[in-house]
Amino acid sequence: MDLLLLLLGFICMIVGIFGSFLPVLPGLSSCWVGLLLLYMTKAVENNYWVLGITLLITIIITVLDYVIPAKGTKKFGGSSYGIWGTNIGLIVGILAPIPFGVIIGPFVGAFVGELIYDSTNHKRALKAATGSLLGFLASSFINFMFCVVFLGIFLSVTWEYRNLLF
Repeated sequence: MDLLLLLLGFICMIVGIFGSFLPVLPGLSSCWVGLLLLYMTKAVENNYWVLGITLLITIIITVLDYVIPAKGTKKFGGSSYGIWGTNIGLIVGILAPIPFGVIIGPFVGAFVGELIYDSTNHKRALKAATGSLLGFLASSFINFMFCVVFLGIFLSVTWEYRNLLF
């Protein structure tokens, strides 16, 4: 049973790393489930501090995944229309069956939102949409970095208990 939980945990880690860039897959939350599965084995002692802190980080980063693109839009001079467009575009991009929809959606949403706000200022709309794109890329990078940290914790704990797991 321990090997099955270890294997499922490792699969969750790999899915999480890919999910940090591909929003159709769960990212950091999948990595956290991988850690949880590792700690559910009989060989590994439960460490509620590690699980609690990593869960808190997962919740914070998950919330920031939705906030950072909107803040990027605002930072680059976008209006509330651009911010709403970013959020709507993000949801549409996740649900749309097009490649890179999650990248294109917030960009187009911010651009359209800014054009609704001021249809004569295309330069401002493009700048706000660029801010949305940069916000999404920053969010993905942060997500990826924490997924790698969680993978490091997973591998470290696995290595520490290797004699009991294998």
